[in-house]
Amino acid sequence: MTPLITAQELHNIKHQDNVIILDASIDFTIPNAEQKILHKVIAGARRFDYDHEFCDTSSSLPHMMPDESTFNQKAQQLGLNQDSHIVVYDNAGTYASPRAWWMLKAMGHHNVQILNGGLRAWVEAGYPTQSDFEAVSQKGNFHGTLDKTYFLSADNVLIHSNARSANIVDARSKERFHAQVAEPREGIRSGHIPGSVCLPFSHLMERGFIKPLSGLQAAFEPLPLVNDKPIIFSCGSGVTACILLLGAYLLNHRNLSVYDGSWTEWGSNSALPIEV
Repeated sequence: MTPLITAQELHNIKHQDNVIILDASIDFTIPNAEQKILHKVIAGARRFDYDHEFCDTSSSLPHMMPDESTFNQKAQQLGLNQDSHIVVYDNAGTYASPRAWWMLKAMGHHNVQILNGGLRAWVEAGYPTQSDFEAVSQKGNFHGTLDKTYFLSADNVLIHSNARSANIVDARSKERFHAQVAEPREGIRSGHIPGSVCLPFSHLMERGFIKPLSGLQAAFEPLPLVNDKPIIFSCGSGVTACILLLGAYLLNHRNLSVYDGSWTEWGSNSALPIEV
């Protein structure tokens, strides 16, 4: 299944019984993102809240991937089923939704797509919205198995960094990557993971939409990626890294993963090495 769906394509299938629309908007305002559309949701949408619900609430880090049991429990409460065709979106564009897509794929649910352009694309197309989320009337039978290679820990990334055994690609701005500006989160060191390269996520975006394949190819082409090595994506907190991962996936790269704690974790741990 192709990862992206247009507003028109979603409108054409949303009446089907197994289609479930999930709003994966986040509280945090992503740097350089389009302005969020507030107080509107796609008609029939349910809330997929990975800031507060679909996350590891025991972690001090934001929106970390929860364990398998927690994810399954929350998914069932949300009415998700094994045969659900899930479409995720966010209220700024295609910024927060790629992480929700990757989380569901990490649980083995591959019948999932991202609304390219998000809520803005839906509204601009004139399709119906409502002011609140749809109530869930029935518990679902979702039962996924977590593939732990989809989201990596700092220890995993450190091993790859030391051995230069993976391509590590950072989605933050070049100014943050090269420690030319302070990190937006207090107490976080500046710099980047040794051996990593920078591809700002904004290079893959156009007015909140993921660029067509030609634009994605132009963004990735200058990177010194080694083809036979896996690609690990990092960013500030594991959200915009998924935009890069989505771009790589669309270009038919596989063996992809996200460093879940990303720079919020790495930059706050003085035991982990940095480059500037």
